[in-house]
Amino acid sequence: MESLQVLPEVDMTAAPLMEARGLVKDYGRVRVIDDVSLSLYRGETLGLVGESGSGKSTVARMMLRLIEPTAGSVVYRPHGEGKEIDVLGCSRTEMRRLRRRLSIVFQDPYAALDPRMTVRQILCEPFAIHGEQPEEGVDARLAAMLKDVELDASALPRYPHEFSGGQRQRINIARALALRPEVLVLDEPVSALDVSVGAQVINLLQEQQRRHGLTCLFISHSMPLVRYLCHRVAVMKRGRVVELGPWQQVCERPQEAYTQQLLAATPELPAAGPELPAAGPELPLA
Repeated sequence: MESLQVLPEVDMTAAPLMEARGLVKDYGRVRVIDDVSLSLYRGETLGLVGESGSGKSTVARMMLRLIEPTAGSVVYRPHGEGKEIDVLGCSRTEMRRLRRRLSIVFQDPYAALDPRMTVRQILCEPFAIHGEQPEEGVDARLAAMLKDVELDASALPRYPHEFSGGQRQRINIARALALRPEVLVLDEPVSALDVSVGAQVINLLQEQQRRHGLTCLFISHSMPLVRYLCHRVAVMKRGRVVELGPWQQVCERPQEAYTQQLLAATPELPAAGPELPAAGPELPLA
């Protein structure tokens, strides 16, 4: 079976943009992540897939240093700077500067937005935290941010409860992209949405990646979805990566029995051309 879309070309002969090396996470005597190593190449979408509780989100949060690992290292090579940054060795001040380059879209669009804040306040928060002022002015930047996620500037004075789940996730995406990061972690961004709305969000994310040259770590438990979106796929089971390779290899010629079980547990994506359908109950997004 051929790919359902044309993915952006990725140079995997160059040094990775970001690398996790031997990540370990213990909670007391329980080891939840065991020697996980991953590389992200510039412009790539790497799928991280596995059942609930396999450790996908924990790995991603350690790579962004939202969770401190028990052992291991994370290296980041900012575009055009010719240097390596030890993410786990950064000071608090250095890490704050680094966070503008590394962003995340969380799974639950309802919990991710402060209900006491307007959309304007939510979208202005990254600029306030990092002490930045948009060159084109705040109002112009906010309007452009909302246009990017197919929302209108009339959303700015409203509160999260006034929006649907899909609209809230679009606001989350706009906030995540506010400072124009290089790396974007997508932590099951459509699993809390219904199928048709989730498909629209996926199309939106693809467009943003093409427009901004993002490097993405896409976390999911849907093998058909990562096959559609990702250059490479890493399969996690009980805190370890059990299979890693190009999507054609992992999704069509899996070597591990666990990967074969994941593929058998979810239906196929329809071979409907290069665009993911915006609606239709046949699309398995969760």
